[in-house]
Amino acid sequence: MQFIDLKSQYRLIEDDVKARIHAVLEHGQYIMGPEVEALEIALADFVGARHCIGLSSGTDALLAAMMALEIGRGDEVITTPFTFIATGEMIALLGVRPVFVDIDPVTYNIDPARIEEAITGRTRAIMPVSLYGQCADMDAINEIAARHRLPVIEDAAQSFGATYKGKRSCALSSIGCTSFFPSKPLGAYGDAGACFTNDDEVAKRLKEIRNHGQDRRYHHPRLGLNGRIDTLQAAILLAKLPLFINEVDARSRLGARYSELLQARGAVSSEASSGKVLTPFITPGNASVYAQYTIQVEERDRVAEALAAEGIPTAVHYPVPLNDQPVFQPSLERFGTPVSARVAKRVMSLPMHPYLSDEDQTRIVDAVAKAAGLGTP
Repeated sequence: MQFIDLKSQYRLIEDDVKARIHAVLEHGQYIMGPEVEALEIALADFVGARHCIGLSSGTDALLAAMMALEIGRGDEVITTPFTFIATGEMIALLGVRPVFVDIDPVTYNIDPARIEEAITGRTRAIMPVSLYGQCADMDAINEIAARHRLPVIEDAAQSFGATYKGKRSCALSSIGCTSFFPSKPLGAYGDAGACFTNDDEVAKRLKEIRNHGQDRRYHHPRLGLNGRIDTLQAAILLAKLPLFINEVDARSRLGARYSELLQARGAVSSEASSGKVLTPFITPGNASVYAQYTIQVEERDRVAEALAAEGIPTAVHYPVPLNDQPVFQPSLERFGTPVSARVAKRVMSLPMHPYLSDEDQTRIVDAVAKAAGLGTP
């Protein structure tokens, strides 16, 4: 059993992928070829944003977004410690101080109630992460940001395709940043990412930044990156887009079915305060793309070993919060983050992809129930 099955998807689009790759090889425009603009138009339309700017990775998208907002040395950006290193890493690489604020215990996203106390005169942006495929509480975050005249950068690396109150992730804030890493809900066959914005000036800056800061050949009004999306990756993403809506629906169905099956065995919703197994809690008005289907379990290592013995892979996202990582210690600690610390010891992700069969899913749930000491349905 595979944790993420990319081969089943490829079999459905193999001819189109090969044709699009062949077209790129024929025209030879490997950097900023016509497929890049075609992809940007299609993605902007899908998200409901005015601009999409393709970039070389989701990590570079975060970096470019902050550069476009002219955030730099001595500034602060508020974010969550319960995320992949790229979120805090890009902040720190600009000489900016990441200020880590604890998470909501049921969604695992940044807790808006804790943001305002973290704002100082040096705060330049708020960067929520839409973790595991569910958008953060963007209305509350945007309200706080507006009150303090701060931009919001959504780290939507795991939530592309998700909706929040009827709007798509990446169209919920000043700038939305996503990743097309192969394992993401919409994945390329290598690194790729994008930024989305409705601000014409920000979009102009992002386009310059991704191409060494130039607004025309050999004219550089700002510092930039070698951050362009490869034409080949754009072509592959164009081949994948027609499948994506159905895959989003499949992810939603499979995520709900996982929770129903586990709860039938005695697992509890993450609304509860305790339990041997806690299933994800999806906030009303949200639709998750379940980039990961993540539960909480007691004795995680033992449960993971029991599943591995039955040929079922698992993963942990993320075992060490960023403010406990050596690179961020000790100078960046400001606020206690006990929820992040507790959750990091208990989370475990189960196999999740749009082509997971009901039979395999039932087998996984049976194995989790047995290993975690749950009951029978």
